[in-house]
Amino acid sequence: MTIDLISQDLESVITQKSNTALVVFSSVSDDKDKTPVLHNKSMAKQLETNLEEKSISGKAGETVLFRDFANGICRHLLVVGLGSLKDLTHESFRVCAAAVYDSAKALNAGETFVDFDSLAAKLKNVDNLQAFVEGLVLTSYEFNELKSKKDKKDKTSLSFHIALKEAKNVAYKNAFSEALSLADSVNFARFLGDMPGNLMTPTILADKAAEAGKEAKVKVTIWNKDRIRKEKMGGLLGVSMGSDQEPRLIIMEYNGAAKTKKPVAFVGKGLTFDTGGISIKPSAAMEEMKYDMCGGANVIATILAVAKLKLKVNVIGIIPSTENMPGPSATKPGDIHTARNGKTFEVNNTDAEGRLILSDALVYASEQQPEAIIDAATLTGAMVVALGNIHTGYFTRNEKLKKTIEEAAKASGEWVWNMPLCDFHVQDMKGTYADLSNMSSGKGAGSATAAAFLEQFVGEGIPWAHFDIAGTGWSVGNRLKYAPKKGASGAMVRTFVEIARSYAR
Repeated sequence: MTIDLISQDLESVITQKSNTALVVFSSVSDDKDKTPVLHNKSMAKQLETNLEEKSISGKAGETVLFRDFANGICRHLLVVGLGSLKDLTHESFRVCAAAVYDSAKALNAGETFVDFDSLAAKLKNVDNLQAFVEGLVLTSYEFNELKSKKDKKDKTSLSFHIALKEAKNVAYKNAFSEALSLADSVNFARFLGDMPGNLMTPTILADKAAEAGKEAKVKVTIWNKDRIRKEKMGGLLGVSMGSDQEPRLIIMEYNGAAKTKKPVAFVGKGLTFDTGGISIKPSAAMEEMKYDMCGGANVIATILAVAKLKLKVNVIGIIPSTENMPGPSATKPGDIHTARNGKTFEVNNTDAEGRLILSDALVYASEQQPEAIIDAATLTGAMVVALGNIHTGYFTRNEKLKKTIEEAAKASGEWVWNMPLCDFHVQDMKGTYADLSNMSSGKGAGSATAAAFLEQFVGEGIPWAHFDIAGTGWSVGNRLKYAPKKGASGAMVRTFVEIARSYAR
């Protein structure tokens, strides 16, 4: 797939002879009758009857295709709805872009021209342009790497030209470029998540991070099992004991600011496959546990995106990676391990392993004396029960960081929900024979008590937030039209980049 910005008049570049499609936008006006609006005046005149009859409604995501459009400058005309004018946000343009991409693919158009220029000035701003381009790239993602016969409709043959008189304006050019870098990074996270466990082991994940980091000029350091043991990472080492695949700790560093500036640390759970260990999971849908490394994959993508965008901020990504298997040396329920900071924990359920590998990573992150620590993990089924696959729940006790997160999520278009965390949750995680238990002593609040466990490994005074992406890490296509129906979503990469941007100097 190719995408570009063009500043020329559409009539001068589209010909009837080629297999072209013209995309024009419609929306719903704010009047009492919800009158549909077609933003291309020339086409509005030709389709006046359709607008009056409301066969073109302007509703969000609506597509009305006119094949072999005899009265137009193009062969095919596609009218795409943005929704209500008063409710339009940049997210509306991502959703709209998904409809454009899917229609262009189904139509098999040689070239698709998007009339962005006909939108009112307040609608064709840089944020909406960036969102539209992001939507196209995100929708283009397909995971068919392992199929012997690829899809005959080759996505690489699709070509999109976005018509905009301001195309040569620096702000628009930068927005276009940023959209490509950001969406490509999200798609890379999706790729890592979609790979099956046998082809995405901790070693392979580390190698992929190193390979991508080299291209993006990110320093990548990988600790093997011996180094992990030497560094006293008992949580990560303990979880890995049931697998014949060695664990890895992946450290990614990008310095876009002065070396004296504290970094922002991102920590991601990299469980490349989770059987539950000795406390084994039910067999139904266990294949989805290849996605248990989506937090780690999304942190990798975040660091790459920050580097590609050359943000003036220092960031560090820390990804503890292992499998959780029920091998002969696996941790048993009741076993006690010691984390990097010396705190001990009883492993009363080996399927609550994500918090154990994150404990060591959070201690290491704290040792870097960061401005803030952000972690992401597919941590608890309780989060899926609470929020489904719509919002990502996050926990923090720091009001300033909470505000930063909310503003970042608004800027990115991703949905987050602040969840409660208090000292009662901490009390529930106290151990009987060790400092802590990896399971709550009470019932309910499973996501909050898991967050309370993680909090015990964050350095005092360091702003910290935990994002539980168990519900939004994969299978969100029924909510987000630009996300795969069943695959990894790349959740929170865009928000994390905005968080990093907020610390830029």
